[in-house]
Amino acid sequence: MTVEKVVIIGGGPAGFTAGIYAGRSQLSPVLIAGQSLGGQMALTSEVENYPGFPEGISGQELAQLMQKQAERFGTRIVMDQVTSVDLASHPFTVKTYGGTYKAQTLIVATGASPRKLGVPGEKEFTGRGVSYCATCDGFFYTGRRVVVVGGGDSAVEEALYLTRFATEVYLIHRRDRLRAEKVFQERAFRNEKIKFIWDSVVTEIMGGESGVTAVRVKNVKTGEEFEHPTDGVFIYVGNVPNTQFLAGQLELTDRGYIVTDRRCHTSVPGVFAAGDVQEWVLPQIATAVGSGAMAAMEAEKFIAALEDRAYPERSE
Repeated sequence: MTVEKVVIIGGGPAGFTAGIYAGRSQLSPVLIAGQSLGGQMALTSEVENYPGFPEGISGQELAQLMQKQAERFGTRIVMDQVTSVDLASHPFTVKTYGGTYKAQTLIVATGASPRKLGVPGEKEFTGRGVSYCATCDGFFYTGRRVVVVGGGDSAVEEALYLTRFATEVYLIHRRDRLRAEKVFQERAFRNEKIKFIWDSVVTEIMGGESGVTAVRVKNVKTGEEFEHPTDGVFIYVGNVPNTQFLAGQLELTDRGYIVTDRRCHTSVPGVFAAGDVQEWVLPQIATAVGSGAMAAMEAEKFIAALEDRAYPERSE
């Protein structure tokens, strides 16, 4: 079996950037993208804070550009999903549904997935009124009423996006103020279609054969509960790192994020992590890109040591 110099797990901005840098270093990286390209970036309606695009750009378009650039420098992108890894011996073993890879170095850039509310009705109505992607499903709610759950950047940004289609957008937040950037808050407060339900949580999602019809809402301060009619529920209450397949293989935090140093080294030499899977302080495209570049350069340094060749040290 051929031993790859670099295997990258994850097809988001961190993974693509690692592919660009590893490819430019002539390491012929293999990028196992998972089920879709772009990660959560591809689900974002409009990216306004990534440098180089003063007018903004859709997340999907940005993902396509990153993919094209990675492939230009020799990254081989595989549409497959990793099922398990063996990091106990070197070279490392990466198993997917479609095959097995051996790797001198491994870059984990699997990102994070939307956190679920965990309330009755959520699972039953997912795809039938419950969504975690306004960009994907917003059009289906043209002329209808929707609820957005959350108060951070994603929740407010996607609530604004949904006003293109829905007649009313109710944003339900457990606190009495938003956590989103001020620019998003100001836009939301100015938008007549967006209304706010403060100090409240969704305790149940209700509906029937035709889909969602209402949510049960509880005020966390008074304990009062009531039913709020809606045709759709969009949930943005944080993320969960995609590290389940790494249990027992790498050191993880109590929240499931990969523990790394400032150079993206994990607890196993030769294994690096980049993006939201390790950056939970500021999970942004810009930070993912930066860590992806760092991880690739550190992988190149590791391979140089294995091959007993010089590697130019960077000044601190």
